[in-house]
Amino acid sequence: MLSDLVRKFLYGSGLLGLYHRMRNRRTLTVVMFHRVIDPADPRWNSCDPDYTLEASLFERCIRFLQRHYRIVSTDEVLAARNGERALPPRALLITFDDGWSDNVEFALPRLRAHSLPALLFVVADVIGRRLPFFQERLIAGWRLGRVKAADLVSAAGGTPSSGGNSIDDLRRAIAVLEGLDEATRERVFAPFAADTDDGLRHMVVADELNQLAQGGVCIGLHGKTHTPMPRAVDLDAELGGARAIVAAHLDPAIAPRTMSFPHGRYTPEIARRAHDAGYELVFTSDPTINPVDAGPHWLLGRIGFEQAGIVDRQGRFRADKLALLLFRKPQRQLAA
Repeated sequence: MLSDLVRKFLYGSGLLGLYHRMRNRRTLTVVMFHRVIDPADPRWNSCDPDYTLEASLFERCIRFLQRHYRIVSTDEVLAARNGERALPPRALLITFDDGWSDNVEFALPRLRAHSLPALLFVVADVIGRRLPFFQERLIAGWRLGRVKAADLVSAAGGTPSSGGNSIDDLRRAIAVLEGLDEATRERVFAPFAADTDDGLRHMVVADELNQLAQGGVCIGLHGKTHTPMPRAVDLDAELGGARAIVAAHLDPAIAPRTMSFPHGRYTPEIARRAHDAGYELVFTSDPTINPVDAGPHWLLGRIGFEQAGIVDRQGRFRADKLALLLFRKPQRQLAA
C-alpha cells in the first residue's frame, strides 16, 4: 500500500515528471507494442494477453506519451543519425512488431487522430497469411479450452507437472518447442493444429500494409520467418531476402531501411551483419533508453510493457506506473 501511495504522490506532485525532464532530455526512447484490440472484437478471446493492449488503454498511452515526450518519426531519427538535424528533447519513437491486422483497425485510427507517426516491423512471410505464429496459436487453443499445457509438454517429450495447466505451464511448453528444430517442432505441433485455429484472420494483407504506410506508419522488417536470428538456417534470407519480399508488397516498392530482431534475440555479429546489409537503424528489445548527444546510434534499444503493468486491479490506466516503467530505464549505447 505504501509503495502504491508513494508512486501516486511522485507522479501527481510532478516530481517524477521533473526527474524525467532533467534526466532524459538528450535521449531517444523507443517504445514497443504488438497487438491493439478492442475487447468486443472476437480476436480478443484468443490473443496472447502478454502482447496485447486494449484499444482504450492504447489511447491512454498515446496521451501519456504526448504529455511527457516529443514523438518523432522514423525519418526524423534517420535525419538525426545522418547529422542533418538534432532530435527534440525527450524524443520518443512508437514501434509495433510482427504485422498484426488489428494494428490497422485499432492502432492506426488512434495514431491518425493525434497526427502521430509510428514504425511497424513486419515479418515478410506473414503478409497475406491468416494464421499467426505457432506460439500465438497455442495460446489461442489454450485460452479457448482446446489445448492443455500438459498434453503439449508430453508431446514435446517432457514430463508435465501434476495437473499443471496454467498459462505459465503453457509458456514453458512453448519454450521447449522453440528449442526444437523446425521439422521436429512441426511434427509435435501437428496434432494440435486444428485446435489452435480460431477461424479468424490475424495477420496483415498487402492492402493493409499500404494503408499503414499511407497513414504515417513507416514499414520496417522483422525477419522473413520470425525465427530468432541466432537460430536462422539462412540468415541472408532473413535479412536481404525478406527486405525484397516486403518491398514488393509496398506501393511504391520501397525497401525497408530499418529492422528489429524477432524475439529480441541477436548477437553483435548478427547486428553488424544487418547494418552492413543496408538497414540504417537496427532495433533490439534491450530495455534501454538511447543517448543522442552525438546523434542516435544505428543500434537502438526498445522498451516494451504488458497491459498488467500499467493498470490497477480494476483494469484502470495508471499513469504513475507507466512513468516509473519508462523514465528510469538505464541509458546505454548498445554498440561502439
